[in-house]
Amino acid sequence: MNTFFRSITLAALSLASAAAGAAAIAVQVHDSGGKPLADVVVTAAPDGNAGLPQPLKPAEIEQRGLKFIPLVTVIQTGSQVSFPNFDKVKHHIYSFSPAKKFDQKLYSGVAAAPQVFDKAGTVVLGCNIHDGMVAYIKVVDTPFFAKTDAAGVARIELPAAGKYMLSSWHFNMAGAAAEQSVAVKGEGATAASVKLVMKAPAADAGAP
Repeated sequence: MNTFFRSITLAALSLASAAAGAAAIAVQVHDSGGKPLADVVVTAAPDGNAGLPQPLKPAEIEQRGLKFIPLVTVIQTGSQVSFPNFDKVKHHIYSFSPAKKFDQKLYSGVAAAPQVFDKAGTVVLGCNIHDGMVAYIKVVDTPFFAKTDAAGVARIELPAAGKYMLSSWHFNMAGAAAEQSVAVKGEGATAASVKLVMKAPAADAGAP
């Protein structure tokens, strides 16, 4: 193997080793009955919460098929979200949530300007024209976050080992976000298990 290809190989192995040794938390979330929960926002904040980076990655919530997609979005405080409308009908989206109040009048396409979410909290989206449209934006102060998949699993990549406060939130949970302290190892992913209590299903108004 010549010097050039040996250097490329060593660099690739070094990168792979660094990726494998990166600190992370692998979270498994269930409800009280043991069923995996999707769309749970999990965040990790280091002890002291000082000096957190602010990458402020923009997000997008589509309006498609008379639905907001995705149902749940998580962003860091200060990030912006755009709301393109791909439906053939116009939408009038709004939020009355204390964390972000806004009102975007009837529009279609991508004409509406992005909204900046500069306060941590939960934002509930609705449409004045279509009552069945709803979505949730979780605005968090930490850049270390993820959302569980259909198996109730999420992975949060972290810059270093240490103690982190793990917070888990679901839009239909009973009570406040669940928190627990996690000691994260320096290599691989530290496993964490979370159980959330969901609200009882709403009664059917048409039932006898």
